[in-house]
Amino acid sequence: MQERLNPARRRSGSASTPCLAPLPRPASVLLGVDPSLRGTGYGIIRLERPFPATLAQGTIRCPAAWARSRCLALIATTLRDVIRKHQPTTCVVEGLFHAQNLQTAILMGEARGAALVAAAEAGMEIYELAPRKVKQAIVGFGGAQKQAVARMVQRLLGLEQLPEPDAADALALALTHAQEQNRHALTAPKPI
Repeated sequence: MQERLNPARRRSGSASTPCLAPLPRPASVLLGVDPSLRGTGYGIIRLERPFPATLAQGTIRCPAAWARSRCLALIATTLRDVIRKHQPTTCVVEGLFHAQNLQTAILMGEARGAALVAAAEAGMEIYELAPRKVKQAIVGFGGAQKQAVARMVQRLLGLEQLPEPDAADALALALTHAQEQNRHALTAPKPI
C-alpha cells in the first residue's frame, strides 16, 4: 500500500513502459450510393485533412431496352469492382422515400437491393440517409434541386468539373455521413 501511495518508495528495478505516440489511424473511405434502375450513382471519398478527397465517382447507366435483371446484375457487378479497387469501409445508401407510384418504388427497391448486396458481400458497414436530410446538410435546404446539390458537392470536394447529378447525390451521401460522424449526435446512426 505504501508503495502505491509514495512513488519514491517504488522499486527502482521495475520496468517502465516507454510512452509511445498512438499510431495514425488509416483514413476512412466511404462509398455513397444513389440507387436507381437506369442510373445508379456512386461516389467514393477518403476522409483527409483539411478536405475529403474524391477517389471515384460515376453513374451506372442501363438502357431502357435492357431487362430489369440485366440492370440489377450490372449494378451489383460494377459496385463490386469499385469496392474491390478502392476498399471502402462504410457504405451510405439513400433511404427509401414515399413514392406515389408503386412501380417506381419497386424499381428503386430492386436497385437498392443490388447495391446493398454488393456492399454486404464486402463486409462493409451500411447506413442509410433520407434524401431531405442529405440536401439539408449539403445545401442548407431539404427541398434543394439536384443542380444545387451538384454545385455544392463540387465546391466541397474541390472538383474541377460539375459531377453528374446521380454521382453528385452519391458523393453528397458520403459527405453527409462524414459530417454526422464528426458531430456529437444524441442518436448515433444505425447500420442496416
